[in-house]
Order: sequence, then structure tokens, then C-alpha cells
Amino acid sequence: MRSFQGRLRFLSVPALWLPALLPDMGWAHDPVFGLGPHTLFQGGVELHAGFHQAEQGDKRHQEAELAVKYGLTGDWVVGVEVPYSLREGSTRRTERGSTALTTKYRFWRKDTFARQQSAAVLLKAVLHDADNAQPGTDYLAGLTYGDEGRKWYRWVSLRHRSNADQGGLERPDLWRLDAVIGIRFEPTAYLEPDWVWMLELNGERREATNRGTAKLGGDQWFLSPGLMWTYRNFAVKTGVQLPIADDLRGNESQDDYRALVELEWHL
Repeated sequence: MRSFQGRLRFLSVPALWLPALLPDMGWAHDPVFGLGPHTLFQGGVELHAGFHQAEQGDKRHQEAELAVKYGLTGDWVVGVEVPYSLREGSTRRTERGSTALTTKYRFWRKDTFARQQSAAVLLKAVLHDADNAQPGTDYLAGLTYGDEGRKWYRWVSLRHRSNADQGGLERPDLWRLDAVIGIRFEPTAYLEPDWVWMLELNGERREATNRGTAKLGGDQWFLSPGLMWTYRNFAVKTGVQLPIADDLRGNESQDDYRALVELEWHL
């Protein structure tokens, strides 16, 4: 009798059991630096703003990004991204980067109690419409798998970016491989603030190319701690990539670090 009454009390509080049954509503996440399979609900809108910074010796690169995404269905989302580079010199100025058109399709999903497994493909076209840009289009394709539970998260993804040549100069293609684990130390209800801590292993391979006497390309590996904080339909993601190994060609230098802060609002 006591067990039966306990079940009734559990079922009478939707905020406690709904997130366990409906992962997309309460606790679906994507990695900070890697690629995840999460999509929007049908008719949903995501507003996104981000700030990225990287340092390489005495060089610093800063970039802001604005994006909007729309859920065509519960498994298919399309979006537009516009970056802005922050240039430092005799005068500080902002330059608009190249517009990117994106789409992600979740082609497989399996839900069990308090767990969701899914896989998705990503396609992106980067238009060379920035200030003083050379004609051409870059293309990116990605494949990702996620295993998300009430406490543990796991993701793996592979991406390939094909870069168009500019001004007669070859721009080498880029591969990215990501493996991510995340943990929620304290399970929360949907209406409560939620914290998921992540640790990512991010690998990059830039194809070898020569520009005169310059030898470019090689591999880089990063270990990347990150955090995602969500409250209902608003999220903050932040993290830093720290280099741990590289096999770069003669004229390439390892990045000292890369950091980002991103805001997401689902409507």
C-alpha cells in the first residue's frame, strides 16, 4: 500500500516525471565545441548569439556570431549564420564575415525511459559574401551521434569542410573529430535551472599545402572543459579549448587557446 501511494505522489507532480519521458523538452543538449544531433520542435525558432576568441602567440582573433534557426519538423531544422570579425590595429573595427546557410536532419532516434539515443547529419554552405571576399562557396558536411540520459551524456561527431580556392591560392580542406562526455551532478526538474558539465576531445586535420616557401597543414588536438546552463527555454554555453598535442608543418603554429560564450533562446 505504501509503495502504491508513493507512485501516486510521483505521478501527481508532472515537473518531476515529464523530463524523464520527454527528453527533447527538458534536457536535450548539444556539446560546446562539437556537433550534436539535437533539433528544434516543429515551428520552433532559435535565436543565437556567440562570442569566440583565440590567441596564437602575440596574435588575437575575436569573432561574434548571430544566427537564427527554424524547425521545419521535429527532426529537421534550417538556419542562417552571420559572423562578425573584430579587428585590432591602429583603429578597432568590425567586419562582417561570410553568411552560412545550415540544415540538420535527425534521421534516427530511440527513446527509452530517461534516455534518448539519436543520430543526425549536418550540411552547411558558407557564401563568400563578406567584405572584400573572393567569389566561391565553402561546404561543410557532418555526422553526429548522441546518447543522452538524466545524468550522463555522450556524443561523437565527424565533420569535413571543403574550402574553395581564393585568388589563385589553394585553401586546404579541414577535418574535425569530436568525442564528448557530459554529466549532470544533480538531476533537476524542467522548471528548475539545469547544469551540465562537459569534457571534450577535439581533433583537427588540415590538409597539407604549400604557398611558395610556406608549408601549411597538420594535426591539432585539444582538451576542452565546458558548461551548459539552461533555464526553461534559455541556455548559456561556455568553454575553452586547451592544446594538448600537435603535428603541424613548418610554418603552422599551435593555438594557445580558444574560448567561447554562446547564448540560445528557443521560442
